[in-house]
Amino acid sequence: MKRFLLFYTLIFSALITQAQFTATGTHRIYTELNGQKLNGIDYLFVFDGITSQTEIEYKENSTSIKWSKFTSPTNYIVLQYDSINTNIEDATGYIVEIDGDKKYVWVIDYKNYLPAFTSLIPEDKPSEQCNELILNLNHSVLPLQYKTPSNTTVTIPRTFQLKYATKEWSESTKAWTDKEMNIEYKLPAFSLSVLEPPLCDTKFKLTGDNFATDLGLAPFEIESPLYSAVKVECHIVNTASTRTELNEDDRPEKADITTASAPIEIVFASNANLPVAEFYEWQILKDKSLLFTRNDQDLRFTFTEAGTYNVKLTVSNTTNCQFSDSLTIKVVESRLEVPRVFTPNGDGINEEFRVAYKSIVEFRCWVFNRWQQKVFYWTDPQKGWDGKINGRSATQGAYFYVIEALGADGEKYNVKGNINLLRGKNN
Repeated sequence: MKRFLLFYTLIFSALITQAQFTATGTHRIYTELNGQKLNGIDYLFVFDGITSQTEIEYKENSTSIKWSKFTSPTNYIVLQYDSINTNIEDATGYIVEIDGDKKYVWVIDYKNYLPAFTSLIPEDKPSEQCNELILNLNHSVLPLQYKTPSNTTVTIPRTFQLKYATKEWSESTKAWTDKEMNIEYKLPAFSLSVLEPPLCDTKFKLTGDNFATDLGLAPFEIESPLYSAVKVECHIVNTASTRTELNEDDRPEKADITTASAPIEIVFASNANLPVAEFYEWQILKDKSLLFTRNDQDLRFTFTEAGTYNVKLTVSNTTNCQFSDSLTIKVVESRLEVPRVFTPNGDGINEEFRVAYKSIVEFRCWVFNRWQQKVFYWTDPQKGWDGKINGRSATQGAYFYVIEALGADGEKYNVKGNINLLRGKNN
């Protein structure tokens, strides 16, 4: 509690001390800059024009007040014994002694340091702009400075904002969105490094500075010519047809998949930033061995063999900017299981004779009655026999089946056996 009260008292005292000083005309009083306390002085006064009418006043009651101008650590010029200082000059430091307590003040006339921009031009080196872009800035932006009573010169950062349009990929929506970049720079500097070059054509606009904003002035700005983007980027999104039949394990239940039962056809969309990206190179590797390379914008491929696949895309353009993205697809090993009983009685449970399987790429099944007559045949493992022969319900009892199948892992299945058709007492 005592620490809290002490902290509150110090903060309150600092606010009161700043409020004790007022000045005429448009101005701003600083005790810190960019979140940091001033170094060597207590107050920085920035005026929008100093005239013969400009003055700074200490408002609180006191026994004695003395204003002095400091020019060196040992040289002080006494100006007046009064609460109001009427001798205000640009780039000048003052000491105000209030009942023996010294406060150090520095004054700047902002109108003597107005920014002036001539040009903002991207460097004409497209092949070097894939990851960093240099903007050449021709300007007249003088550094703002103050001196401490110990004669140390401190440079005050002048903050400007660079704005430009780009594109941003959203993983949640799997789509590009427009984005405005806003980057802070400190001047004077004659080149600006853009570490996130735009992904679309845009103009760069530099505005500022922070002191103009603080004084309520219109910001100074300059705009570049239209910049032709060279940086490329891509984001692979895979889409597969979903399957709903419950007798298949590891079936693709959603369009965006990483593990699936074969055969599975997947479309891979490049989602490159068009029209900046011009060339495409797709590679599919199975267990780290290259299967093939394609140069289409999007890729369609049917996986029929079990294994782990790496799908890689590299996009590029004539400036030799490149970007790569990849994903992994795992095609599971095959499995085939055959039931012993099915009950086509209309209760919605176990109505068809179906196999349980995954990654079966070839399938044939024959069903025979006790007289070795074929009663049903099908080739899609997702389907089955509904217990009817030529549209009529088959009689209850045992039937004989023969299954020939091939798994995505090369496993061959030759399965024979009996399947029992049961309907219940009322059927």
